[in-house]
Amino acid sequence: MFLLAVLLALAACHREQRSIAPTAISAARTFPVRVNNPYEGNAYAIAEGQRLYEQYNCSGCHFHGGGGIGPALMDNEWIYGSSPANIYTSIAEGRPNGMPSWGGHIPDYQIWELTTYVRALGGFEGRVATASRSDEMEAKRAEEPKK
Repeated sequence: MFLLAVLLALAACHREQRSIAPTAISAARTFPVRVNNPYEGNAYAIAEGQRLYEQYNCSGCHFHGGGGIGPALMDNEWIYGSSPANIYTSIAEGRPNGMPSWGGHIPDYQIWELTTYVRALGGFEGRVATASRSDEMEAKRAEEPKK
């Protein structure tokens, strides 16, 4: 009886052998990048980009342009370049060490609106087009002592 139980246990442990065919490695996804930003200088696109910046929680890493765990967007030092094509590529394809890829998740026009807003944060869009910033982001004059 014991021998029969052992044989049944061994038979139950037998696993099916499956051959797993290796899958081809897909080519790196590339996104078509326009040379010119279609929304450059467009105040409405900047405002929409600002709304999307908050909606997609870009401020979670970049704060409100001043930087946090992600690079600052309001200074002159840009790791991957400040051209519209470079910013678009950073948003669409992501970057190593934390920047996620948004291409394929959000429409192309929204990536361009975000690009336009990010360039406005960095001061690359004209003053006429630049959306207003919140009071927290505006420079305050130092208080003068009372005489």
